[in-house]
Amino acid sequence: MIFSHYSRSFIYCIPLLLITSVAQAATQELPDETLRSALEKAIGESDSFTDRFEAEVWLMDMSARLKSRMPDDAERLDLLKNIHYEATKADLPPEMVLAVIHVESNFDRWAISHAGAQGLMQVMPFWLKEIPQAGDNLFDIRTNLRFGCTILKHYLKREKGDYQRALARYNGSLGKVWYPNRVFSALNKRWFRSR
Repeated sequence: MIFSHYSRSFIYCIPLLLITSVAQAATQELPDETLRSALEKAIGESDSFTDRFEAEVWLMDMSARLKSRMPDDAERLDLLKNIHYEATKADLPPEMVLAVIHVESNFDRWAISHAGAQGLMQVMPFWLKEIPQAGDNLFDIRTNLRFGCTILKHYLKREKGDYQRALARYNGSLGKVWYPNRVFSALNKRWFRSR
């Protein structure tokens, strides 16, 4: 399934789906005090959400999905807050960025590919030389997310909104579908719930 094909339904269904999934999770297990405290801090510092309710719903839902990969509540919520901020700033769906990170590094901020790409979104180090004022550490979460989201958005514009081609460009596999299909699969199975 191609993301651009169902992007409209994706955007309209997210709030309802997230509220439903959080409500189901809330009836099964109440968050402990550590998670509650970390969530309150993350919500208070999140300026990419339209309101506190949206922040709480999205952060709780995605936090539950990410917990098996990142058990530390504060670290997980800080990462999610930064993903939402950088994705929103680049006008990308945060869930798509989560799917890219899932495929690229499996949420290992210290990941290095065989080609030398670094961090969560596997950004190539040559970008640091191209834009030296941006920072010098692709293992820094904010730097890596900002570069990765900006690069993906650039390719999305270049490909006139075609996520399949933009993702293939991001991975350096333009003309092939294996990488976009992996991202779409992660999006569909883990980061976006269909009806």
